[in-house]
Amino acid sequence: MATNSNRLWTRDELIIAFNLYCKIPFGQIDQRNSAVIALANVLGRTPASLAWKLANFARLDPALQKRGIKGASHGSKGEVEVWEEFNNNWDLLAFESERLLADLTHQSVEDMNGLDESELPKEGLERERLVRVRVNQRFFRSTVLTSYESRCCITGLAIPSLLSASHIAPWAKDQNNRMNPRNGLCLNLLHHRAFDEGLITITPEFRVRVSSSLATPTTGDATHTFFEPYHNQLARLPRRFLPDAMLLEWHNKKIFVP
Repeated sequence: MATNSNRLWTRDELIIAFNLYCKIPFGQIDQRNSAVIALANVLGRTPASLAWKLANFARLDPALQKRGIKGASHGSKGEVEVWEEFNNNWDLLAFESERLLADLTHQSVEDMNGLDESELPKEGLERERLVRVRVNQRFFRSTVLTSYESRCCITGLAIPSLLSASHIAPWAKDQNNRMNPRNGLCLNLLHHRAFDEGLITITPEFRVRVSSSLATPTTGDATHTFFEPYHNQLARLPRRFLPDAMLLEWHNKKIFVP
């Protein structure tokens, strides 16, 4: 597609660009990155122009601001509006960004996300609901794991197949934050289950706490190996989308067993 660096960015283009911002490691926002080049070609933009937009989104990220990383120094009103749209309704905008990208690349959103047609209803509202849920779940996982550079925030384990995007406030209990990456932690499968069961937590100060219920003779030596060494240690922080302190406080009070 021919490029035109002078035309204004549309809302749809900014939403698609933000989709990539969520999925690309912060340190790889560069015009030479293959993902940036591929999307720029689809958008009819130069890789440099797209990389600049991604850096403009970075300037709005509180997690980066907290670490003194400012991204690009100037941006447009459109970037701010799209950032706010996502943060006000992640469930809606995440799926919209996937649908827009699928349309732009002449695919169905199901095919683009690798959904198994045999597991989906043939048609109707139930199919639409299930497709949205599965597409959004994939988006959430990708966004959270990328934010943590695919490392467990407690142990540092870096094997993606053994990692999950864990909700701080559970999917079933907090509908408004189901897709919010600030409601996500990258945890290995064992510590994800322990977190969900309230056997471990992370405080609003980002320290790991281990339940005293694990410090019993019946839990065996494995407890000393897999849990106790991390008690009171600082969790690894994501490169962006810092966990919401209020959600961590909620988990500490409502789920964690001291």
